[in-house]
Amino acid sequence: MAATNEAVKASQLRMAVILYAAVTLFCVVTFLSWRAALCVMLPLALVSIFADAVMVMLNIGLKVSTLPVLALGVGVGVDYGIYLFARTQVHLNAGLGVVDAYYRSLREVGTAVMFTAVTMSLGVATWYFSDLKFQSDMGVLLAYMFFVNMLGAVFVMPALATWLLKTRQPR
Repeated sequence: MAATNEAVKASQLRMAVILYAAVTLFCVVTFLSWRAALCVMLPLALVSIFADAVMVMLNIGLKVSTLPVLALGVGVGVDYGIYLFARTQVHLNAGLGVVDAYYRSLREVGTAVMFTAVTMSLGVATWYFSDLKFQSDMGVLLAYMFFVNMLGAVFVMPALATWLLKTRQPR
C-alpha cells in the first residue's frame, strides 16, 4: 500500500494535467472559445490548489483512495461554471455586454447553481460526524470543493469574463 501511495504522489502532477487538459478541451469544444474555457477553468484550478491546502491542514494525504474524491470535486465543480457560462454565452451572442449577459444568466440559473451547491455541500458535510476517519475527511473535502467551486463560478468567473472577453456594446 505504501508503494502504491508513493506512485500516486509521484504521478499526481501528470494526472492533474491530464484531468484539466481533458476538461479544458471539452470546454473549448463546447464554447468554441479558448477564452471562454479559461473563464470556466481558472476558478476550478484555484479551488483545486486551495483543496490541496485544505488537505494539508486536515492532514489528509494524497492516496489511491483520495484521488477519486478530488476528481469528483473537479467534475462537479466545473458544472457550475459551465452552466452559468452557457447562459452567459447565449446572451453575449444576442448582443449584450458581458455585465448584462452575466446578470441575466445569474437571474435565470443562479438560484439553481447555488441551491445545488449548498444542498450537495450540506449533504456530504454530514459525513464529518462519521466514526470512519476517511469518510469524515472526505466529507469535509467534498463539501469544501462543492461550495467553493460554486463561489468561483459565481464571483471569479464573471470577473475573468469581463477581463478576457471582448465587451460588446449593449443594444
